[in-house]
Amino acid sequence: MKLVNREIDKNGTGSVTLIAEEAEDMWHAYNLVQVGDALKSTTIRKVQNETATGSVSVHKVRTTLTIRVETIDYDTQACVLRVKGRNIRENQYVKMGAYHTLDLEQNRPFTLGKHEWDSVCLERIDNACDVTQHADVAAVVMQEGIAHVCLVTSSMTLVRAKIETNIPRKRKGMCDQHMKGLHRFYDQIIQAILRHVNFDIVKCAIIASPGFVKDQFADYMFQQAVKLDQKMLTDNRSKFILVHSSSGFKHSLKEVLCDPSLTSKLADTKAAGEVKALDDFYQMLQFDPDRAYYGVRHVEKAAELQAIVTLLISDELFRSKDLTERKRYVRLVDTVRENGGDVKIFSSLHVSGEQLGQLSGVCAILRFPMQDTEDSDED
Repeated sequence: MKLVNREIDKNGTGSVTLIAEEAEDMWHAYNLVQVGDALKSTTIRKVQNETATGSVSVHKVRTTLTIRVETIDYDTQACVLRVKGRNIRENQYVKMGAYHTLDLEQNRPFTLGKHEWDSVCLERIDNACDVTQHADVAAVVMQEGIAHVCLVTSSMTLVRAKIETNIPRKRKGMCDQHMKGLHRFYDQIIQAILRHVNFDIVKCAIIASPGFVKDQFADYMFQQAVKLDQKMLTDNRSKFILVHSSSGFKHSLKEVLCDPSLTSKLADTKAAGEVKALDDFYQMLQFDPDRAYYGVRHVEKAAELQAIVTLLISDELFRSKDLTERKRYVRLVDTVRENGGDVKIFSSLHVSGEQLGQLSGVCAILRFPMQDTEDSDED
């Protein structure tokens, strides 16, 4: 994300002009744009002209519109943010109050204005514009007959390819059929890696599977790379790491990212930090439940007593259409930080963020044990 201009006064009112330079930046834009904001961007509008004879001609014009945001739709596949609202600035082609949909795309500047820029939004801009935040990871999670090729960015897990193949079973006298089926399956995964993984950005490529499937695949892949002179694979051989997973499905990525052998490679990625924080919370919930709280009311009471050492919160909560509810979560984040606690904002499109969402979206690891406040809530 590129920051072009920033005009925010001491009261938090103002606007920023940004350019989304890559796919992940559109996710940041989705989290920044909220209902009620003013959004300015270039767009194409159909204009009707009626002549004196009554004939009507329609042509398209490029113009700049400013709308008051009413609905937001994010297309993860096309990486396009569609924002609908009413026009709030004079324009020669569009009447005041007329509805229009702006499509925010990569490399197209947009200006976002808010009545109040809170600390969470400002932090997201700082992180999105920080080059060091883009340490990405690729992962192939597989078992015989099924594989998922994923890109694990700092904000989300994207499944770029899902490969399913029927492999003949290994039977007496049919070993050749089994091996041919297996090699066809491996070739499809190799093609998916070459198509979707950019090794200029990716610093680590994980191959994970139950048993020895990962080892057999890795051996076959590098043999083929040498045979077919695929330099993209041979030159980046050192980036591949083989780890164990329980299955070849996307949810196995969480346990893969927890693997100690990956720690050194992933130490500076946000994804690994989130997964470790969630794993620590589960450990605390199991062995010391009085120091593990979830649910917004319980966590807020712990924050009031300055008991929170780590707050885990989903970014989905900050996209609430209810301004009061949104401010409630921002206030919780600010309170924890003021008291010296660490705040982990999880992406709802990341594997760990999906699991946090199942736990109400708000969890906390406490400095000291607190008795369950459920009884006092009922009173």
